[in-house]
Amino acid sequence: GLQHPAIKEIRGKGLLLGLELHPPYNARQLCERLLAHGLLSKDTHGTVIRLAPPLVITEADIDYAISIIQRALAEI
Repeated sequence: GLQHPAIKEIRGKGLLLGLELHPPYNARQLCERLLAHGLLSKDTHGTVIRLAPPLVITEADIDYAISIIQRALAEI
């Protein structure tokens, strides 16, 4: 249900997720915003953000991570 004009596609397998952004949005800048809010992620290929949560993540942690992503997207 995560939607924003910057998001082109959300893809993944299991818990390994990729959040692809439309150009001109920059994955590195969004990763830095996520880190400032306490969520560690990795930018790849300039427009993709890689998220790899631990296998023991709880549903509450996932909801919290999504709220951080929404806040960071609102800032770019």
